Amino acid sequence: MTATSELDDQFHVFDTTLRDGAQREGINLTVADKLAIARHLDDFGVGFIEGGWPGANPRDTEFFSRARQEIDFRHAQLVAFGATRRAGAKASEDPQVKALLDSGADVITLVAKSHDRHVELALRTTLDENLEMVRDTVSFLKDQGRRVFVDCEHFFDGYRANPEYAKAVVRAASEAGASVVILCDTNGGMLPAQVQAVVATVLADTGARLGIHTQDDTGCAVANTLAAVDAGATHVQCTANGYGERVGNANLFPVVAALELKYGKKVLPDGKLREMTRISHAIAEVVNLTPSTHQPYVGVSAFAHKAGLHASAIKVDPDLYQHIDPEQVGNTMRMLVSDMAGRASIELKGKELGIDLGGDRELVGRVVERVKERELKGYTYEAADASFELLLRAEVQGKPLKYFGVESWRAIVEDRPDGTHANEATVKLFAKGERIVATAEGNGPVNALDRTLRVALEKIYPQLAKLDLVDYKVRILEGVHGTSSTTRVLISTSDGTGEWSTVGVAENVIAASWQALEDAYTYGLLRAGVEPAE
Repeated sequence: MTATSELDDQFHVFDTTLRDGAQREGINLTVADKLAIARHLDDFGVGFIEGGWPGANPRDTEFFSRARQEIDFRHAQLVAFGATRRAGAKASEDPQVKALLDSGADVITLVAKSHDRHVELALRTTLDENLEMVRDTVSFLKDQGRRVFVDCEHFFDGYRANPEYAKAVVRAASEAGASVVILCDTNGGMLPAQVQAVVATVLADTGARLGIHTQDDTGCAVANTLAAVDAGATHVQCTANGYGERVGNANLFPVVAALELKYGKKVLPDGKLREMTRISHAIAEVVNLTPSTHQPYVGVSAFAHKAGLHASAIKVDPDLYQHIDPEQVGNTMRMLVSDMAGRASIELKGKELGIDLGGDRELVGRVVERVKERELKGYTYEAADASFELLLRAEVQGKPLKYFGVESWRAIVEDRPDGTHANEATVKLFAKGERIVATAEGNGPVNALDRTLRVALEKIYPQLAKLDLVDYKVRILEGVHGTSSTTRVLISTSDGTGEWSTVGVAENVIAASWQALEDAYTYGLLRAGVEPAE
């Protein structure tokens, strides 16, 4: 179903994640994946979603068929992608052009050659025939009631080689009825000043409405896109999270955020910019790629502060070290605690965790020294918020938070003659006045310890049944005595509604894992609202 956008037609945000973004190495989208991403993009409020190349492969053909039936687009218009007709043929008789019409899309993007060498070597036709291919295909689709955009492939390289011919392709498309002619930096080799100069010249010389499509091979795709806007482009093509061939395309999210927050352009429906972080992460989940923690605006580290100097200033005014309020894009400010932390970092982190330090300078100073002392031994609290909160609460209360006390534990790995291994753990502990001895097996010594803790504690603390270990990382730190070394373990745990990380450090990987497990279970019970033991 075609959406009716509340935005006017003066500026377009055009997303090509489902077509160009899907060319990224490691991405292989099913039809169901494409439908899910299309829903997210429509929810975000982009104006156009390029769904793929119907007729080129069965998956894209099926996508357009199902999208028409299954998605009620509220904001976006679905776009079909294809090529101009073949040389020497008629657009009305070209089966590839017919497939574009059969897709049911109201908007069609045609890719056209604008580099003279590509016309002669790739299409194996004349420069004049290429212009006629553009005119014939655009006018035919217009006559069929379709809105047409034209992507001028390799435009900037073609402009460098033969500027007059490149501009002739733009004129041919515009005069035949294309709504927008998009200048494509297909090889991704341009720089912002070059893009701005070329777009300004082409706009002045042709009078066509221009768009921009950039690849990120120089790391300048977002900057190049904004430079084109500065020069008069009113249509930007991007992909979610910058997915795309080679190193990717212009990233949709920083482009949109810049347009809305820096340029003052209304390119999304009201309130949708605050959905940006959620949409970015949701799409990353669909494509099965871990979200980039350092992505502008939407990364979890985008508004994370570590240095004590920064924290001191942020305590006075967050704007002193943040270019926007993170809530504008659905993100949050985070204070990282490390050996670089000062008093302000600890106070702000305590406030973030809901722990009132009451302006107690002695207490804050003690926490700062405790963090520095432990990080010197290999602990890392910026990646283990839960362990830091337990440390902070222990200092505030004058004693550690305890739900159980451990008498001893052991883990055994048995190498059997048939090449298999048996992993068994035994734990002796005290909880609510009871001495408990439990044994369990696992698929490794750490898993055996985890299962043993559950066997020992779940009858007393049934809340532990909800906990699930979702990630386990081991890092070997520098050696200290000959071949011995320090091991750091980070464990991520979930209770189905949230996730937290804990850290353990020891010369033995199992001992480090046990520390992180103890913290994970303790924090899980704290989150569940269980009162600690006396």
